[in-house]
Amino acid sequence: MARRQPPLRIIPLGGLDGIGKNMTALELGDDMIVIDAGIMFPDDQQPGIDLILPDYTYVLEHEDRLRGIIITHGHEDHTGAIPYLLTDLDRTPPIYGSRLTLGFVEGKLEEHRINRPRLNEVKDGSHIQLGCFNVDFFATTHSIPGALGLFVRTPQGSILHTGDFKLDQTPIDGQTPNYQAICRFASKGVDLLMSDSTNATRPGFTPSEAAVGAALRHIIKNAPGRVFVASFSSHIHRLQQVCDASVAVGRKVVVTGRSMVTNTKIARELGYLHVADDDVVDAYEIDELPDEKVVVLCTGSQGEPLSALARMATGDHKSLSITADDTVIISATPVPGNEKSVQGIINALSKIGCAIYDKSSTLVHVSGHGSQEELRLMLAMTRPRNFMPVHGEAVHLRAHAGLAREMGLAPENVFVVDNGETLEMRGGQVRVGQPVESGIIFVDGSQVGEAQPSVMRERTRLAKDGVVSCVVVLDKRSSRVESVQVSGRGVSFADDCDLVSEARDVVRNSVNGALGSAKAGPETVRKAVRNSLSNFLWSQTHTRPVVIPTVLGA
Repeated sequence: MARRQPPLRIIPLGGLDGIGKNMTALELGDDMIVIDAGIMFPDDQQPGIDLILPDYTYVLEHEDRLRGIIITHGHEDHTGAIPYLLTDLDRTPPIYGSRLTLGFVEGKLEEHRINRPRLNEVKDGSHIQLGCFNVDFFATTHSIPGALGLFVRTPQGSILHTGDFKLDQTPIDGQTPNYQAICRFASKGVDLLMSDSTNATRPGFTPSEAAVGAALRHIIKNAPGRVFVASFSSHIHRLQQVCDASVAVGRKVVVTGRSMVTNTKIARELGYLHVADDDVVDAYEIDELPDEKVVVLCTGSQGEPLSALARMATGDHKSLSITADDTVIISATPVPGNEKSVQGIINALSKIGCAIYDKSSTLVHVSGHGSQEELRLMLAMTRPRNFMPVHGEAVHLRAHAGLAREMGLAPENVFVVDNGETLEMRGGQVRVGQPVESGIIFVDGSQVGEAQPSVMRERTRLAKDGVVSCVVVLDKRSSRVESVQVSGRGVSFADDCDLVSEARDVVRNSVNGALGSAKAGPETVRKAVRNSLSNFLWSQTHTRPVVIPTVLGA
């Protein structure tokens, strides 16, 4: 019977080409669900871009089939695209997630002024039916409370999606992975396992989050002045440990940074972050406390230039600054692409002379993702017939695929796919399907869409070589050049009077030559200015600034 029905299609739209913008659609006949809708932050090759979204065109084109959106946990790389997706959809589907996850989602929707959709809380042991999809949820451990995995049953077979996970035996909130549920699903038969690959190249086990607590308390207790702790604002377990250590040694907690303030407020209101009101003080009240009685929770663990830590390191923060007597703890791992930015912050702090602790020197951070032995255990518990690694760069996906083959899965049952490539399942059998449209969408200020390659190239040139403007005034009576003005921004030769004078002569001669042509028009003159000035600057400076010609009197 299943053979005559349409196949179950597994459609990854993001998350398989880097750490971020996770999004997967499952489709069977007239029913579709979406698992996660995240963002990724831009790198140095995407100047001016604020956020990167997965291209969810396929979901928009088939939104009549969309029965619901399931969010595995509250991190930005799984929730950040939701406001943009909901804006583009004509109707609002129900959204499912844990209590904290939905709290973060609701905060994002309010920020984007989107009317609250149907938010439905699920938890460990919950079951929902969305069209032909029967979904069971099970608890996992990650670097945020309320992380869930999914077991999805359909007429064509079953899928177990781990979400982001590690097998932490001593989690901060006491919520261990639901091993019984995982084994129960395995006994029913897992036709396809989709498993987190972030640490697939790291041997052994990932240390427990509890291991960080002792190091944090030791540093906070013995610091002579104020302590600044930079972490992900959604890493509630880490923030809880900082608060616990601070209170235990008699320090007050200050929270700064927009997302840190927002997320700690939500987590406290929902009962996930426990710290008494008396132990939290406003940043503007910090001067009333002795330095040795203060701990500051702040954003900036990824070197973001506008984060609280970055602004404090450069003296630009409106209420806080860091001195040589202070201590800074960077309690996070740089996301790939952010390493140089983080090092820049560390260098700025080093010039101040404060004490700096990060994971390279002290156990102030552990990953929220399982390492190789935990990934092997997940494969052993679930005993999947087919395997698809997810959540990682190409090197992580292939390393995870190698672990699966080591565990006995046949190579033809292990599928390493890219965004837009699909799998099809019929009767529990999996094969490669037809690809769908995929890619990335840029958020550039208020603009959301595909950025033209020429725009990215020009922004890169502007950042690298600067810009030169050239204003040419023509004498209408003689059809000759009356005057030339050359000025530059972001160029090293702007104050070189001899070079600028020579550049003016080059442009004058080139334009006068162009004006001698019978076909000379405004665009011909502008082209002559652009080409002559660009070639001259390259010959003299070996740079190619963007040349902006303006012709008056043409």
